[in-house]
Amino acid sequence: MFDRIGRDVYLTEAGELLRLRARAVIDELRDIQTSVSQLNNRDIRQLSMASSHHIGLHYLGPLLKAFVDQNPLAQLDLRFMESELAIASLLKREVELVFTTIPSPLNNLLDAQVIWRDQLKFVVAPDHPLARRQGTVRLNELTQTTAILPDPQTTTYQIIEQTFQRHHIPLKRVLNVNYLETIRALVANGLGWSLLPATMIDDSLAILSVDKVELTRNLGIIWHRQRTISRAAEVFMTLLAQATAAR
Repeated sequence: MFDRIGRDVYLTEAGELLRLRARAVIDELRDIQTSVSQLNNRDIRQLSMASSHHIGLHYLGPLLKAFVDQNPLAQLDLRFMESELAIASLLKREVELVFTTIPSPLNNLLDAQVIWRDQLKFVVAPDHPLARRQGTVRLNELTQTTAILPDPQTTTYQIIEQTFQRHHIPLKRVLNVNYLETIRALVANGLGWSLLPATMIDDSLAILSVDKVELTRNLGIIWHRQRTISRAAEVFMTLLAQATAAR
């Protein structure tokens, strides 16, 4: 590494290379130290989240705006995906928070908090024969027409399936569609019945009163219990708690 010439010491070519690389490493360590110090001083850097399309469209907007207004320099990584994919991303540590329907049972590596409860309604098109019925409709009458439902792996589908199983009625003639907004459009065009959140129902749909059946689903936030929550996630969860308390 060194050449000694008389009383003087000089770096060799290898020594000079080491000096330059060592300087770069020291500078990088100083940057890391500064970043960690800023983080400890409540610096907000990045928040990665995943959300179902339904929650993103109907619930998250005001929360996201409040977070961005309070933390204009924070980088927000928000991914819209189906609930099962979102939870898989959380388990792989690709995202930090997930907003979706809370599955039951929940993976034992995850924690969850219910924030919203969706009332679910059986719906058909206004000109559907069942919509013209007086009074309640029996559950087995729905099997006489096509059911337009989410993917069988979704929590919403499982709620419907379990309801039919409790009444010992086979769930048949099912058309599976990925997105609730698409399901709503297909039902409104008279292609069958479905079960949709009350928040999605408008004049293009007619609600059926099904005898002895009232259904809800729990929506909320899920996080990995073995992962240290970032400062950004703490801030967002605080905003969420404040909004929930106000509501």
